[in-house]
Amino acid sequence: MLDLILRNAALPDGRRGIDIGVRDGRIVAVEPTLKAEAGRSIDARGNLVTPPFVDSHFHLDATLSVGLPRRNRSGTLLEGIQLWGELKPLLTQEAIAKRALDYCDWAIGRGLLAIRSHVDICDPRLLAVDALLQVKKQVAPFIDLQLVAFPQDGVYRSPGAMELLKEALKRGVDVVGGIPHFERTMEEGRASVIALCEIAAAQGLMVDMHCDETDDPMSRHVETLAAETIRLGLQGRVAGSHLTSMHSMDNYYVSKLIPLMAEADLGVIANPFANIVLQGRHDTYPKRRGMTRVPELMAAGLTVAFGHDSVMDPWYGLGSGDMLDVAHMAVHVGQMTGLDAMASCFQAVTANAARLMQLDGYGLAPGCRADMVLLDAADPVEAIRLRAARLKVIRAGEVIAETPAPRTALTAGGSPRQLSYRKEPG
Repeated sequence: MLDLILRNAALPDGRRGIDIGVRDGRIVAVEPTLKAEAGRSIDARGNLVTPPFVDSHFHLDATLSVGLPRRNRSGTLLEGIQLWGELKPLLTQEAIAKRALDYCDWAIGRGLLAIRSHVDICDPRLLAVDALLQVKKQVAPFIDLQLVAFPQDGVYRSPGAMELLKEALKRGVDVVGGIPHFERTMEEGRASVIALCEIAAAQGLMVDMHCDETDDPMSRHVETLAAETIRLGLQGRVAGSHLTSMHSMDNYYVSKLIPLMAEADLGVIANPFANIVLQGRHDTYPKRRGMTRVPELMAAGLTVAFGHDSVMDPWYGLGSGDMLDVAHMAVHVGQMTGLDAMASCFQAVTANAARLMQLDGYGLAPGCRADMVLLDAADPVEAIRLRAARLKVIRAGEVIAETPAPRTALTAGGSPRQLSYRKEPG
């Protein structure tokens, strides 16, 4: 006797007519026409069932703070950083936790059940660290929350930041972060990469650095990050986030850089919304898109994921926690409109992001955790096109959120009828 069976599901790999059996919070069977009884059965009606969405780059300590203490009038990265500096003295642990928990409710409704959040440690009070560690415990039944110790103002540039980062790790923050391009000199940026990777290696931790988030083609800290990964034996445990300078680098240098990154098994996290609106601000025309070289990095075998980065905060005043929106933006910014390329963008907000976070039991195979999302779409490409409704969000075999399929009542022409934006086969 099973606890749950999802019947007649389509899977991201193209299989159709598949039943998924669940017992004790785990998937125990994935096969056509499963011969079993269950306490609950859900007819997927041929719709897509996917593992949960994963956001591998976010800032939960700042989310939903838009307008505090004022709006970002220019919409630029530098004004966003200035705004965050103005807001930090006004923050309270309770307010940070409240906004983060509100966002986590949004995430659950979107089928977003794993988030890697950077948390600013350049505040002697470490309010955001304590707030998000509390949030991590509260949402654990529903969301896998992974925290990165992030020296927003630079680990050398901000007085005492290195000791604060070490203290954040002692308190339970999971991942070592950094921002080398924001240090005062190129030399200090390089030194910060080396020092932070050595801390991670000594403590057996993962690394995720904001790296080269600039239009400057000479910002090449990703080269140091890859080299240190190899030197310290951190392959598969290190990610470079943003890497927008790669969009501006000359092709000869990149032809050397990408193989080095591949040798390091370096994870790459692009943030399509932030990259398209914050980069290229000094350009007149032509304007650079700013997003890193996603198709080329994927072609080289690197694991590339996408993050939402910000939702309604000093840097980005829009968003609603929808990773299909992120994939949709990436398809366009990266000119990835080929069939396989669009499918790879879906992977970048699901399986690839889960791999970078080293999520245990993620997937749709026997033995995996029974965490799934039933979408109002036939396949990953249609899911991206429609930003499909999450008909059911399932955690450990239990339905924790539901959204009805959108349908329009059309009365034009005097013949009332229901309109769907789904494309029927053929």
